[in-house]
Amino acid sequence: MSSEHNWGSSSQPDAAPGASASSGPRTLAEDLRARDDSALAALLRARPDLLSPVPGDLTQLATRAGTRASVVRALEHLDRFTLQTAEALAVAPGAPPPHGAVPREGAAAAEAPLARLLPGAEAAARLRPALAELRARALVWGPPERPRLVRTARELLTSPSPTGLGPTLAEAVAAAGPAKPAPSRLQEMLAAAGLAGTHDPVSALAALTALFDDPGRMAELLASAPAGAEAVLRKLEWGPPYGTVDLEAPPPPVRWLLDRALLVPTGAEPGGGPGAPGSVVLPREVALHLRGGRAHRVLEPTAPQVAPARSYEPATVDATAAGQAMAAVAAVEELLGLWEAEPPPVLRAGGLGVRDLKRTAAALDVSEPAAAGWIELAYVAGLVASDGEADEVYAPTPAYDDWLRAAPAERWAALAAAWYAATRTAGLVGERDPRGRNLAPLGPGLDRGPAPEVRQRALARLAGLAPGSAPDRDTLRDRLCWERPLLGNRAAARAAQPAGQPPGQQPTQQPGQPSGAAAGAGEADGGRQLRSRLLDWALDEAETLGVTGRGALASYVRPLLVAEQDGGAAHRAPGATGEAVRAVAAKLAPHLPEPLTEVLLQADLTAVAPGPLERELAAFLAVLADVESKGGATVYRFTPGSVRRALDTGRTAADLHAFLAEHSSTPVPQPLTYLVDDVARRHGQVRVGAASSYVRCDDDALLTELLADRRSAPLRLRRLAPTVLASPAPPDQLLAKLREAGYAPAAESAEGDVLLARPDAHRAPPRTPPEPVPEGPPPPDGSLLAAAVRAIRAGDHAATLTHKPKAPAAAPPEGGPPRTVMAETLATMQSATLSGTPVWIGYVNADGAASQRVIAPVKVEGGFVTGYDHTAEEVRTYPLHRITGVAEVAES
Repeated sequence: MSSEHNWGSSSQPDAAPGASASSGPRTLAEDLRARDDSALAALLRARPDLLSPVPGDLTQLATRAGTRASVVRALEHLDRFTLQTAEALAVAPGAPPPHGAVPREGAAAAEAPLARLLPGAEAAARLRPALAELRARALVWGPPERPRLVRTARELLTSPSPTGLGPTLAEAVAAAGPAKPAPSRLQEMLAAAGLAGTHDPVSALAALTALFDDPGRMAELLASAPAGAEAVLRKLEWGPPYGTVDLEAPPPPVRWLLDRALLVPTGAEPGGGPGAPGSVVLPREVALHLRGGRAHRVLEPTAPQVAPARSYEPATVDATAAGQAMAAVAAVEELLGLWEAEPPPVLRAGGLGVRDLKRTAAALDVSEPAAAGWIELAYVAGLVASDGEADEVYAPTPAYDDWLRAAPAERWAALAAAWYAATRTAGLVGERDPRGRNLAPLGPGLDRGPAPEVRQRALARLAGLAPGSAPDRDTLRDRLCWERPLLGNRAAARAAQPAGQPPGQQPTQQPGQPSGAAAGAGEADGGRQLRSRLLDWALDEAETLGVTGRGALASYVRPLLVAEQDGGAAHRAPGATGEAVRAVAAKLAPHLPEPLTEVLLQADLTAVAPGPLERELAAFLAVLADVESKGGATVYRFTPGSVRRALDTGRTAADLHAFLAEHSSTPVPQPLTYLVDDVARRHGQVRVGAASSYVRCDDDALLTELLADRRSAPLRLRRLAPTVLASPAPPDQLLAKLREAGYAPAAESAEGDVLLARPDAHRAPPRTPPEPVPEGPPPPDGSLLAAAVRAIRAGDHAATLTHKPKAPAAAPPEGGPPRTVMAETLATMQSATLSGTPVWIGYVNADGAASQRVIAPVKVEGGFVTGYDHTAEEVRTYPLHRITGVAEVAES
């Protein structure tokens, strides 16, 4: 099977007109065959989708490289000028047309038309590197003096053309359908244009095309046009090249243009009757003359520079970013501490409910979008997951416990590495998918394949600025758009796929638009909008996370960027960035304050932590006091409820006094000592058990007071004994209501012992972090590339080897493996074993996949043949019944 077919005849695969063995490769497969191993490895690295699975030979590789999906991916990774070069190649005079029409004879070499289509000194300097990049990605092949765009790329870049150019005159006439001019009409057009008549339509079109390609004669022709005619052409000059006119009674300027084929009718509108408006197209040759030979209105041979908006001292940037890093670690720890005590449920459709998101945002004292960002960050870092139970909830994973034991800098580095490669985008939370469903945190539909590349390219551009410089977002957006102008188009199209529409179906074509115009314009606009939003989200998240400070890149993040550039992989397997994570943590650690072991206790029953506390101290202080405010310093307030909460954990008043004295940098204020003693004295006087529930107290006067309290009326208490009350309410409700009434009850067991109230730390089973969902497979490593190139070369060697002719039992298909009967296969194998000559075999494996191999048999016995497989470069054993045929390899 061939990868590229002759655009003049379908009988010769990949053949260029007039090509010979000495004039260069005739097919893309031949072009690849002439490349060395390093060039093939570079191709597979640039287009990793070609390795899934590894092609059997170079013909298969060429075929796969010409498929639509693969070419679309390859085009997405071109910069603006390289893409403009490909677009110019697709419309260059003499380029093979996309629909198999015969090209004009005597077409000039490709470089001269490219120089006219891409004018300017900067474009001329960048043209050869751009062509080399297209050739390295197998989008261009052929001799250097005549580069040829692969057919699929040519079709994608001309249906419609991003340059705004329409079809050639010959293509427009051929596609006109019912409006196609008759041979006599073509002769009339020749006469109107001042040309001699011809004998057939083909020569008539050739004469008109030659006129349109001649700048001098075209200038004379347009100079004789009536007023308004050139204005009509100028409206279509830069595209779209299609317009709508009344073909039954066109205005005089339009009639003059139609009579000379300067406009070509394409037929009536769908559903239109006689006299309905017709659509016309401006031939490509005419548009190029009007443009002065330029393919693009705006040529962008050089990348726009990212301008710094502000500059700060690098130390200021690092200090600001480090403060945000500490806040990020604290936010994730607080989030998961909340969820381990009260895990939120999983929605039936997956994700976190709106109420739980609101509750989490209120507990973290942040907005809902910010809470969604922290939740998604913990998820991609593998710190939270669903537990998989019948009543499924989200809870921290065992990896969270390991994360907590790490140093603060290491914890932040792990979060940053997970964010850096994540495809999940928290900015989409709260929006709706094409089916009208809400996009929830931790739910489906949040993956956007281009997100990591946009994020990584943005940070790389920040790293290229002077230390401490914050970029201007508009110039950064322009730079990323130049580097990857097509990135995100497919992702945006998938995200906007309407409900019920099959994947890949084109939007409804609008009247007067060429096929694919609506889809192409929609994908481009959607991709541009998606890239812009991804960039804004990336920069905002980087600031919140502490990757940047005041908009400038922090110095301690650079090892992560260097590791990315060295590895070249946009999406790494878990643990692949371990060395970079350790390097980032080592550079961040000096910028973080040492955790404090003391707080400032004040007489107003508050405690002030002027910095981050040790984890154990912060954990128990959060039980003993309520957090009143956060910021540069955290303020805790002691209340009777918070002290009772600490006593419920089994601590005594003496324990609390000792804790406060140990961790206070000032003497413990007397009001706080009195508060602890007062709550401890009343704590546990009232006991609650299960009767349904009962209240027990040695002080019968206190129980009498409780019965008389109006606030206890809903509990329907009744006295069973002087020191015992009973209630139909469950014990937990009874405890809560009595505490609300200002009492300090303690729960007790059936044996009368006080039950300690320690919140259960819920954990999900071990879970791996969610894998990123990139747009394509990740780039292969060096060992895989080397093995793949060897396998492709060996398979190509087996497929192209000349073998001695045999009389097969059944004629094999053209280019297929040999076919021989079993007796002849066995005889040939035994003969090759004795002579030590290699043989060419056809082999079908257990899965039914056929392949061709070259082996040197060394032993034939028991229905098996053992030999050195030149394709796999190792000794293998093959069952004889799976060998379809054998042929000796020719000595040459």
